Amino acid sequence: MTITRRSSVCSSLGYFSFKVGLWGVWLYGFLLICLSLYATQRLPSIRDQIIKIPKLTHKGFGFGNGNGNSGGPTITIFSAPSPPFDKSMLGARQALAVRSWLALSPGVMVVLFGKHPSILSFAAGLGSRVSVESRIDFTFLGTPFFHSMVARSRASSSDISVMVDPEIILLPDFISTLHYAHKLEHDWLLVAMPRNVSHFPFNLDETGQHWLREDGKQMKERKLQEFLVQKWHWSGCSGRLLMAWNTGELPLHAGVLPPFLFRKGLHYHWVVTESLSSGFRFVFDASEVISSFYPEIVGRFPSIKGSDNGDIRERLWEYRGNSHLAAVYGSYYFNLANFSNSLIRFVKCDGKYLFFNIAQEIVYTFQAHLPTSSTLQRASSQGKGKGRSSIWTGKIFELKKEKKWMACVEDSILLDRKMECSIKDSFNLSSPLYLPFSLELLLRTVADEDRSVVLAVAGNNYRDMLMSWVCRLRRLSVSNFIICAIDPEIYQFSVLQGLPVFKDPLAPTNISYNDCHFGTKCFQRVTKVKSRLVLQILRLGYNVLLSDVDVYWFGNPLPYLLSFGPAVLVAQSDEYKETGPINLPRRLNSGFYFAHSDHATISAMDKVVKHALVSDLSEQPSFYDVLCGEGGANRLGDDRCLEPDTNLTVHFLDRNLFPNGAYQGLWEKDDVKAACVKSGCLILHNNWISGREKKLERQLLSGLWDYDSSTRLCLQDWQGTQSSSCF
Repeated sequence: MTITRRSSVCSSLGYFSFKVGLWGVWLYGFLLICLSLYATQRLPSIRDQIIKIPKLTHKGFGFGNGNGNSGGPTITIFSAPSPPFDKSMLGARQALAVRSWLALSPGVMVVLFGKHPSILSFAAGLGSRVSVESRIDFTFLGTPFFHSMVARSRASSSDISVMVDPEIILLPDFISTLHYAHKLEHDWLLVAMPRNVSHFPFNLDETGQHWLREDGKQMKERKLQEFLVQKWHWSGCSGRLLMAWNTGELPLHAGVLPPFLFRKGLHYHWVVTESLSSGFRFVFDASEVISSFYPEIVGRFPSIKGSDNGDIRERLWEYRGNSHLAAVYGSYYFNLANFSNSLIRFVKCDGKYLFFNIAQEIVYTFQAHLPTSSTLQRASSQGKGKGRSSIWTGKIFELKKEKKWMACVEDSILLDRKMECSIKDSFNLSSPLYLPFSLELLLRTVADEDRSVVLAVAGNNYRDMLMSWVCRLRRLSVSNFIICAIDPEIYQFSVLQGLPVFKDPLAPTNISYNDCHFGTKCFQRVTKVKSRLVLQILRLGYNVLLSDVDVYWFGNPLPYLLSFGPAVLVAQSDEYKETGPINLPRRLNSGFYFAHSDHATISAMDKVVKHALVSDLSEQPSFYDVLCGEGGANRLGDDRCLEPDTNLTVHFLDRNLFPNGAYQGLWEKDDVKAACVKSGCLILHNNWISGREKKLERQLLSGLWDYDSSTRLCLQDWQGTQSSSCF
C-alpha cells in the first residue's frame, strides 16, 4: 500500500516536472523570439536602406538550349545595325557582333530593326534564328526610335528580352548570367556596361561555334578571356549600355518612354534612372560578370580614323534631341549624380554570385531562408504604391565588418570611380532644336526616282492628325514626304519625331490653335501658304502632291496621279451631289492635288498665288477662278477645265477613288473602312465638317487612325488593339 502511494506521488512529481520543463522551454523560446525582434529593430542601418532583392527558386541553374524544352528561358536579342553591311570597319564589327550572339546558345533568337537591303541580305545568310523587323518607327534618315524598339521587344513572347548596341560582342558568360537572373522571382532589369578593346584579332569560324586566331587556329575560350582581361578597359562616358529584362507584368518604369533616337545618347541611362525611381523592378548592374566588349579594330581591317566623331558632328541635331527629351521628361535631369551609385552590383566571388550595394557597402548572399510567395506579392504591391520596398532575406554582411568580401568587391569600387562622367555635359538646353536641312536639301533627300514629293502643311493645333497621317504613309511605305511647319511648336515637335520638316519664314503669325478651321480668317491665311510653297517646289524641279493631313490614304495614289502626264493638274472634286458634273464652280478642292514641274503648270500656279494674295477668301476659290474661269467659263465637259493662257488642263478626280467628306455619306457608314474599300477608295478626305475636335472625333471613331498620342508611337500590327486620346 505504501509502495503504491509512493509510486503515485513520484508519478505526479514526474508529471509536474515534465510540465514545468515544457513551460520552461516555451518561455525560453519566447524570450529568444523577443530578443531577435529587439535585435532586428536595432539594425535599421542595414534593413531600411536596402533596395529590394527578390528571392531565388530552389531549382538548379541548368543552361539548356534556350528554347523552352529543357527548362531554360527563351531569349531574344534586339538591336538596330547601321547600314550598310559591307566590308568596312563598321560592317565587320556589326557582323561579328551578331554572329557572337548566335554562338551563345542554339536557342538564342535575334531581331534586327532596319529597312536597308544590306541588312535583309545579311540576315538571310544567318538562317531562321535571325529576322529583320521594319515595323517600328524610324526617322526620315532611317534612325530607329528607341521607344518603338522597346515597345516591339515588350511585345515579344520570349522569357527574356535583350537590347544591345549592334557592335557589342558577347561571350557565353552572358547566357549563364541571364539564366541566373531568370531564377529571380520578381521582375528585374539587368544593365551592363561593355568594355573597350582597341584591337580584337579573332573571328568566328563558319559554323559560328569556335573563335579563331588570325592564323586560322582555334582559340580556346580560356585563352580568349585571358587576352581580353589584359587588353580591355572601361570607358564610362561612351554611352554604350546593354539592357535585359524578364517578361513580366510590371513595366520597366513609370510613365511614358520619350521618343529617343537609338544610339544618340542618354536613352539607356534615362530608362535605368526612371526604373530605379519607379521601384517596380529590381535593377542591378552585371557589368563585371558579363564579358561584353566593343572592338575598335576587328581582324585585319584598318581603322577608320574619326568615323564615330564625324557621325556625331554630322548628326548633332539627333543628340540634341535626345538631350532635350532627357531634360524635360521624367526625373533624370534632376538626378544628375552618377546613376551607377544607386545600382546594386552583381559580382562573382569564389564561384558564388553576390549582390553588392556599393553606396552602403553591404554584401548580400542567398541562403536557404527564402521569402514566401505571399511576401513577394505583398512587397510587389508596396513597390507599386511607394516606389520602394525592402524584401531582403538570407545573409547580409556589412563590408566593414566582413573583411573577407573586401577583395571581391574592390573591383566594383574601382569601377565606380572610372564611371564618373559629368552628365551635365550632355545637356545643352540653351541651343534651340532645329533640323540642319534647307528646303532644297530636304527635297534632294526624300524625293523619289520620279522627282516627286508629298507636301503637308501643318500647325500645332493639328499635330496629332499630322502624326496619324505620317504613320499611315509609313505603313504604306511612302517615304517621299516633307512637312512645312507654320509655327514654332509644330516645328520643334516634328524635329523630335524625326520628320523631314522645314520652317516657312513667311508663315502668318498669331494663329489661333483652337479656332483655325474652315471659314475662319486664320484658315484663310494658312491655306495661302500651301499654294505659295507648291509653286516654290515646282520651280526647284520637283513634282508635288499636296495633301492635307485630314486626308486618309488607303493606298499610294502617286503612280495613278503620275499617269496623267505633264501639263495636267489633277485635283479632288469637292462636289457632294452623286450625279451631275463634278467640275462645277468652286468645286476644286485645294487640299489634295498633284502638279507636275513643267512650264505650263508653274505659270498657272504663279497666277493662282498672285490671285490668292489679294483675295479676302481662302486660296481654294482662287484655284477655281483662275484655272477654270469665274463661273466655270473654262470648263471642258463634266470633269475638266482648260486654262487658256498657259494651256494647262485641270482634271477633277473620280470621286469613287478620291471621295470628299460629303460624298455618298461615307463617314456616316457603320464601317467606314469597309465601305471605302468596297468603293475602291485610294483616299478619303475628312472635310465637310466644322471644327477641329469634331473632325478628330469622327476620324478616331471611324478607326481610320494610325497614331497613339499617349506613347507617341505609330500603331503597329504587333501592338494589338490600343486606345488613343487626342484631347
